[in-house]
Amino acid sequence: MRKFTSKKQLILYGCAGLGINMLSLFMGSYLCSALMTGGFEKNVEQWTYLNKDIVVYALWTVLAFFAKALDGFIDLPFAYLIDKIKCKFGRRKMGLLIGVIPTIITFVLFLIPLNNSATILNTVWFGVILCLFYSFYTLTMLTYYATFREVCATEKDVMFLSNVKSIFDVVYFSLGFALIPIFIGMKFNIRIIALIFLPLSLTMLIPFFMLKENVNNDDVENNTNNEEQERITLKQAFKCSLTNKTFIYWMFTISIVTIGLQLFLGGINEVFSSTGLNMTVVMASSFAPVPLTIMAYNKFMKKRGLGFAYRFVLSVFAIGMLVLLFCYFNPFNLTPLGLHIVAVLGGIFISFSIGAFFSITYSVPSNIAELEYQRTGKTVSAMYFAVQGVFEGIAAGIATGIILVALKRFDCIWLLPIIASLTCVIGFIMSYKFNQDISLMGKEKEVIK
Repeated sequence: MRKFTSKKQLILYGCAGLGINMLSLFMGSYLCSALMTGGFEKNVEQWTYLNKDIVVYALWTVLAFFAKALDGFIDLPFAYLIDKIKCKFGRRKMGLLIGVIPTIITFVLFLIPLNNSATILNTVWFGVILCLFYSFYTLTMLTYYATFREVCATEKDVMFLSNVKSIFDVVYFSLGFALIPIFIGMKFNIRIIALIFLPLSLTMLIPFFMLKENVNNDDVENNTNNEEQERITLKQAFKCSLTNKTFIYWMFTISIVTIGLQLFLGGINEVFSSTGLNMTVVMASSFAPVPLTIMAYNKFMKKRGLGFAYRFVLSVFAIGMLVLLFCYFNPFNLTPLGLHIVAVLGGIFISFSIGAFFSITYSVPSNIAELEYQRTGKTVSAMYFAVQGVFEGIAAGIATGIILVALKRFDCIWLLPIIASLTCVIGFIMSYKFNQDISLMGKEKEVIK
C-alpha cells in the first residue's frame, strides 16, 4: 500500500467516511422513528413517512433490536472477511465496493413502504432492509478503518488521521441534527430530505482514487506472519477478551451509558417536537463545541485520570438531559427567548459528554489491549474492538429498538431524558469500581524535582 506523505492527503482521506456515516445517522435517528407517529406533536406529516403508523409496534421492537444487535455481532466475521479478499483490483477497494453499493441501495429501499398501513408485511420488509443496511454499512466502514494504518507512514500520522476522522464525525452529526430540522420547517418530508443528503455518500469514492494497493504483494514472508497472527487471534483472542475482568467490567459500564446516549441521539426529534424550540440552534450548541470540549476532557484526564474525567462527563450529560426535561415541560412559563437560552446552555453541557464519548470509544479498548500485550505478549486489540461492538450493538438495540419504541407507543416520550440521566447515574456509581488500569489511564506522571 502506498503511504500518504502530506497532511493534505490525510485530511482528504479522513473525510471519506462522512457521507456513509451520515446515512447511518439518518437511518438510526430519523427514518426508523419516521415509521411511527408516536412522540411527534408538531410537523408530524413532515417527520413521518405517511402521517400514520406503517409498522406493527410489537414486531418492529423485535426486528429493530435484532438489527442493532446484528450490527455489533457482525464486526468479527466481516473483519476476517475483508482481510481474506484477494482481487487484482485491490482487496481494500473490493471490500469498499462490496460494502458501499449495497449500503446505498438498501438506504433507498428503506424509503419505500410496501403498503400504506401498519401491516406485518411492511414491518418485516423494513426489518430485513434494516439488517441488510447495517451489515453492508459495517463492511464498508471496517474496510475503511482497516486502511488507516496501511496508508500512514508513522504512528504520528495514524493519530493525525484519527483526529481528522473525529472532527468529521462532529461535522456529520452537526449537519444531521442542525440542518434537517430546517428542511422540516420548510415542509419537506423526511424521505425527500433523505434523498437530498444521499449524494454525500459519494465521499466514499475518495479511497478509490487515493488508494494505491500492491496487488502482487511480493512480501510473502510478511503475509505468512500476518496469517499466523490471524489464526492466533481467531482461536485465542476471544477467550482473552472475555477473561479480562477489567475489560468486561468496562464493557458493562459503557453499555449502560450507551443506552442513554443512543436514546438521546435516536429520540431527540420527538422530544423537541412539542417544545417550540429551534432544534437547529439547540443541536448546534450540542455539537459545534465538541472539538473544544474534547480538549477540556483531555486536560481533565491528564490531571486526574480517566476515572475522574469519566465521572465528570457523565455528570454534565445527566444535567444536560434534565435541562432538556425542563424545556419539555417549561414549568416557569419562560418566554421563547428564555427557553432557547436555557436549551442552549443544556446543549453546551451535553457537548462535553459527546466529545468524551467519541474519544473513549477508541482509547480505552486500545489501552487495555496494550496492557494485555505487555502482560501476556498476545496482540488482541482487534478482538477487543469486536467484543465492544457486540456490547454496544446490544445496548443500541435496547435503547432504540425497545425503550424508544415503547416510549413512542405509549406516548410518554418525556421519560426519555429521565432514563438517559439514570443510565449516567448508574455509570457514575459503577466507575468507582474501576481498577487503576482504567481509573488512572491518561494521567500524567508527576515529576519529582
